[in-house]
Amino acid sequence: MSQWKKRGDLKIVLVIFTVFLIGILIGSGPSQKVAALSNTMYEDLKVLTDVIGFVQKDYVEETNSKDLVYGAIKGMLETLDPHTSFMPPNVFKEMQEETRGRFEGLGIEITIKEGILTVVSPIEETPAYKAGILAGDQILKIDGESTKNFTLMDSVKRLRGPRGTKVTITIMREGFTKPRDFTLIRDVIPVRSVRHELLEKHYGYIRLSQFQEKTDSEFDKAFKALEEESKGTLKGLVLDLRNNPGGLLDQAVKISDRFIDSGLIVSIDGRKEEVKQKWSARSEGTITRYPLVVLINGGSASGAEIVAGAIQDHGRGILVGTQTFGKGSVQTIIPLKDGSGLRLTTARYYTPNGRSIQAKGIVPDITVKPLKLEEEKEAAIQKFPMEKDLERHLMDVEKGAPKEKEKPKKEELKKEEPKKEEVKEKKPADYQLERALELLKSWDIFKNIVKGNK
Repeated sequence: MSQWKKRGDLKIVLVIFTVFLIGILIGSGPSQKVAALSNTMYEDLKVLTDVIGFVQKDYVEETNSKDLVYGAIKGMLETLDPHTSFMPPNVFKEMQEETRGRFEGLGIEITIKEGILTVVSPIEETPAYKAGILAGDQILKIDGESTKNFTLMDSVKRLRGPRGTKVTITIMREGFTKPRDFTLIRDVIPVRSVRHELLEKHYGYIRLSQFQEKTDSEFDKAFKALEEESKGTLKGLVLDLRNNPGGLLDQAVKISDRFIDSGLIVSIDGRKEEVKQKWSARSEGTITRYPLVVLINGGSASGAEIVAGAIQDHGRGILVGTQTFGKGSVQTIIPLKDGSGLRLTTARYYTPNGRSIQAKGIVPDITVKPLKLEEEKEAAIQKFPMEKDLERHLMDVEKGAPKEKEKPKKEELKKEEPKKEEVKEKKPADYQLERALELLKSWDIFKNIVKGNK
């Protein structure tokens, strides 16, 4: 009796699955083609139902009907692009939590590029970031298991996990002679999407790590804080989009709108008319007073590329850094009845000038590569001689005859000696940010020169 019941349940599942797929076709094409398409699809689905039936009945071990249907969906989507995927209920729930700003894992955005699991970007102050994982790193293994046949969702599932648990990933990177293992400890990833800092009293710095539900409102708070901290003397702004993997489209549009007062921000184009959309800027709330430099790199993707492309096409600021990732496709998240979800690629992004971002990315106006650690050490060691270093150099006569230097007291020596903690906390040089700041200063200098000539 139980065997007949199982077969009956399976038939119900397969009928629902078949009706669901036929329903999609009926809603997606001209009415005169529906009958032919439906008949063809029905014949193809009959093969699928036969296979599932044989597996359910004759496979060496007992199988679960839902697992078989999920497996069929997963296999179907694997024939499409790497960003289209099926999310079981637990994975779908995690994805929703991530957009709200909290999840447990390593803190990396990943994709499948040319068949290889690849890091889009690490999220700041996360286990992956602290371990030195970089944008463009190829993940060859997870806990010793090859990722060659993993889907994106398979990989996400293996990389995420409870706080405090370990995972070892095998990384291949340009410059490595062979793959290296990185063992990371998972943690809670509370992603703070906006960070700000005042540089040299007059220049604002805003870092957007990704686009979440509250990014726009947090950006407004950060900008107002910079204006207050500078006491109204802000001379320029650096917008840092490096290693920003994207996120919510509406938030990327709103951030773009802060810098552009009119015209197109981004458009998306797909097969269906209802997918085709355009977003335009409004003058309300636009920041137009300050010179703007935008930092980008290979980890800037999707929403970050929308912002960078809009600013570049409108001539609103200067893009500095390296070419972006090139993820110019639109994914629509479709919740399903059983709590699972479908991430479906439905369109492509285009910049205001009609440029496609997909597989091309955004090329900066000024290419500035990050200073490598070895170069940084050489720069620190290299010291050019100064006048005071030369033998028999002239003394500063305005300050009188040189006096013999008094030996500093022991107390003073102690004060001058840097503490070990302070040395550890010193930030590494950010060459790209330094160049951005130099550009803003130059901008201000030339502006004053022009004013002086008038």
